[in-house]
Amino acid sequence: MGSNVETPTYVGIKGSGTSFYYSFSFLPRHQREALKTVYAFCRTTDDIVDNQKDVTSKIEVLRKWRNELERALQGRSDSPILNQLSAIAKKFRIPVVHFYELIKGVEMDLVKNRYETFEELKKYCYLVASSVGLMCLEIFGPRSEKTKEYAINLGIALQLTNILRDIAIDAKYGRVYLPQEDLQRFGYSEQDLFAHCYSPQFRSLMEFEAHRAEEYFFRAQESLHSEDRRAMFAAKIMERIYLHTLQRIKDINYNVFEHSVYLPRTIQFLIAIKYWFKQRILGQ
Repeated sequence: MGSNVETPTYVGIKGSGTSFYYSFSFLPRHQREALKTVYAFCRTTDDIVDNQKDVTSKIEVLRKWRNELERALQGRSDSPILNQLSAIAKKFRIPVVHFYELIKGVEMDLVKNRYETFEELKKYCYLVASSVGLMCLEIFGPRSEKTKEYAINLGIALQLTNILRDIAIDAKYGRVYLPQEDLQRFGYSEQDLFAHCYSPQFRSLMEFEAHRAEEYFFRAQESLHSEDRRAMFAAKIMERIYLHTLQRIKDINYNVFEHSVYLPRTIQFLIAIKYWFKQRILGQ
């Protein structure tokens, strides 16, 4: 690339084992290819942070990546991924602000590992998840302007689910995404979290957070007009996969310390097939 940014190897959607693959599989080819480009950008942005050894290096490489994005949008980049992204943005009229929002959200993980309030956490969820939904939104092509609210609320719901699922992993790296105000409310300390203390206080805290995630799933569902359900087909599959994940967290009584919440590919595929059948065959 023009500014010598080292681009990490992109792992394809199917190879990464992500639920994105099953969400996009049933779409027309031109939409699938566009979404793969968006996903490649998101994955590569995340990999930049993961592939560097120290925070200073990560911040510097991320800065160069942001600059290279700007070059690509001006038609002056040597990056295949960013050039493809620029072409997709023009073709589908994707507001480029969402690309920069994602980079900003990834950068937050480098400089911030605590959130005092839910409002702070909500902003983070918007940057790292809702921004992606808003990128994809223009590719799906909904009719209603209100469907943007669906993308925003769904992104927050998905990220909150991720946070609940990965609490133990994040704690290992010194990251606490649960708002400090909530820890205090339920009398559960960071020391308890780092010690993987599974207690009544922890269960009450997790139940509260799971209910909050469910609330944002509900907000998303309420903001999706019936006329756009077909256009948002892939997003609805993603919604169902993550709702299933949230239910698994509840089924283990929130003990994410001793149980890994993993949704096998076969289950994700069956969820996708079931929704496809209900939506396309039964018209529900």
